[in-house]
Amino acid sequence: MREVDNVIAQRLHSSVPLVGQVARYIISAGGKRLRPALLLLVAGALEYRGAQRFNLAAVVEFIHTATLLHDDVVDESTLRRGRATANESFGNPASVLVGDFLYSRAFQMMVDAEDMRVMQVLSEATNIIAEGEVQQLMNTHDASLDEAGYLSVIRSKTAKLFEASARLAAILAGSNAEIEQACAEYGQALGTAFQVIDDVLDYDGDAQEMGKNLGDDLREGKVTLPLIIAMQRGDTAQRQLLRTVIETGSTDELPAVVAIIRQTGALEATRQAAAAQAQLAIDAARKLPSNSYAEGLLQLAAQLLERRT
Repeated sequence: MREVDNVIAQRLHSSVPLVGQVARYIISAGGKRLRPALLLLVAGALEYRGAQRFNLAAVVEFIHTATLLHDDVVDESTLRRGRATANESFGNPASVLVGDFLYSRAFQMMVDAEDMRVMQVLSEATNIIAEGEVQQLMNTHDASLDEAGYLSVIRSKTAKLFEASARLAAILAGSNAEIEQACAEYGQALGTAFQVIDDVLDYDGDAQEMGKNLGDDLREGKVTLPLIIAMQRGDTAQRQLLRTVIETGSTDELPAVVAIIRQTGALEATRQAAAAQAQLAIDAARKLPSNSYAEGLLQLAAQLLERRT
């Protein structure tokens, strides 16, 4: 990961000072670096030691960071990772344009791999992520959204880059189709579980630990799995309250919404859905060669369910 951070620092350079300033601001905020870590773990499991693993790990982090910059503008977010978002600090125009810079720099870097399969996987992933973002925008404040519609969005918006990260490592390692597919399945299941747990924490987390405001999803009109399950299980009055807050985006009733989500067992049901995805990831990881890196992949999937931030 230190090597990946070195690549990131080198490739953030720009002759336009504001570009580097904004990009460094959001990347230096830290974050989990899960996607590059996933690529490195899978590469290790498949015994690939080439330097391209550092380059492509930086690429997926750049793509992820670009989506964060754009997301925070769309969502009008003010807090991420415990400090002001880039759009709050530098304004919306700078955030959008620096997000564009990171996307284009990522495409410059992926060319370095000189592999059309790498280009194919990353270009497809980037396009699907953008489609997922648009679909999520269309779904805002829609109280009729069901679990299938919710999963469709997060598999595009979040899980696709996890899937691509794992698949890229298999491509670099020259793996056969079966192993590449197992890696992709691991990444997609892990990314889905990650997002489902993230949606639980929006109603059951600690704002200080998470570094973002609780109830942001509700304010932004995002209908996530805890709300969907609560809508299915609640009585008439509870469903009406949830419908109203979803459609208005008001957080005035957040304590009542959280109470309904708890009373209906929606949080536990959502955690069970995440556990099912984590198990799919574990099953896929067991198809890989047995070594310390593969063991790390198993541990990552298992520990994901325990995250509080």
